[in-house]
Amino acid sequence: MEIVQQILFVLALAATGWYIAKRIGLITRVIRLGRPENRFDHADERLKTMLLVAFGQKKMFTNLLVGVMHFVIYAGFLIINIEILEIILDGILGTHRLFAPYIAPIYPVLIDVFEVLAFGVLTVCVVFLCRRFIAKVSRFQPERHREMTRWPRTDAAIILMAEILLMVAFLTWNASDSVLRDRGVGHYAELRGVVPDFLISQFLKPLFAGFGDTSLIVYERFSWWAHILGIMAFAIYVTYSKHLHIALGFPNVYFSDLQPKGEMQNMPEITKEVQLALGLPVTTDSDGSQTNDNGEQPAEVGRFGAKDVQDLKWINLMNAYSCTECGRCTAACPANITGKKLSPRKIMMDTRDRLEEIQIGWKIHGYDYKDDKSLLNDYITAEELNACTTCQACVNACPININPLDIILQLRRYRVMEESQAPASWNAMFSNIENNMAPWKFSPADRFNWAEQVNEVK
Repeated sequence: MEIVQQILFVLALAATGWYIAKRIGLITRVIRLGRPENRFDHADERLKTMLLVAFGQKKMFTNLLVGVMHFVIYAGFLIINIEILEIILDGILGTHRLFAPYIAPIYPVLIDVFEVLAFGVLTVCVVFLCRRFIAKVSRFQPERHREMTRWPRTDAAIILMAEILLMVAFLTWNASDSVLRDRGVGHYAELRGVVPDFLISQFLKPLFAGFGDTSLIVYERFSWWAHILGIMAFAIYVTYSKHLHIALGFPNVYFSDLQPKGEMQNMPEITKEVQLALGLPVTTDSDGSQTNDNGEQPAEVGRFGAKDVQDLKWINLMNAYSCTECGRCTAACPANITGKKLSPRKIMMDTRDRLEEIQIGWKIHGYDYKDDKSLLNDYITAEELNACTTCQACVNACPININPLDIILQLRRYRVMEESQAPASWNAMFSNIENNMAPWKFSPADRFNWAEQVNEVK
């Protein structure tokens, strides 16, 4: 029987590893659809940002209570999974609590820490479910935000319920295991006196007092398998879920934009034309690529702005897969608050949905698959794009430095420069800037006339 369990475990582990590797390869490939951009500069600053924002959860603590709860669920789930190493080795080797005899003095302390964190994760998940479905926090409700349809709500509920069940399986496994040790049943008796009762699960032992030895062994094995298979299933599911940020949050923050907030990137296509018109020299880098005196690479001939995901930068596509759908960006957006259709969260969700649609096409038709859809118009409308005031509120609000504004600007640039679809008021502003060097229809010579009127009043 033991060898059968080992074989089944190894097969399950191998299948999980293969499937996750396949999903990682597909997601990596679709992210690489984006245009290249150097995000490997200033390594020290990027590392510092990642430690503060991703690891330290700096932005989450703008709301202390929510920040603490999120830190519990984030740190708890990651740290608890350290125990997976022992579980995996037990499953492969057919052992039971492999590390216990070798690190006997600290083993109970480690499990106690894991149990405290597990209880914390369980509690916080229940609170988060209540916030979504009982307290009905506004940014999660479909009545207020049309992107929060049935699937995003279901996805969040699945994840929270899965984490609760995993923690219950972990704690009840420890409790049933302790009862079997106390009774001196089979190989469980080998750790009697070596492993004491654990901090949290000891209070669950009375639940198993009426179990016979055989029933208890069955439950102990069931909870062990439920815990590890649940983690494997969770790991696969995460690659389809918004909770992919568990894996992508750290690299996403590392590669985040280091420019001062509010500084918009010039369009390389336009910059090149201006440089050529002004006769600025073009130099050659050590890698053979051409740059101007500012170190910027001249643009390849292509479209202005972005119409589809292939026109966006690769970091924009990583942003889409890293989005937690928490809605903090949308809650901070003044356009959304005033009732306009723009939702920065929807911008990121639409981008990811478009990428997922391309993936499905690849699976069915191969990597040369192309359809007649595009991110602009089929997913994101002109009304949404035009509502953006470029105030940076969404960028500042995001806990992992996602930049919805960058996608909005690139799509909007395409509409203006490729399709000539700017609103009439914008065209008037563009004309004034071109002719008067200001958004207003005043000659530069008349700009200070207001001061004369002030003097007349005095």
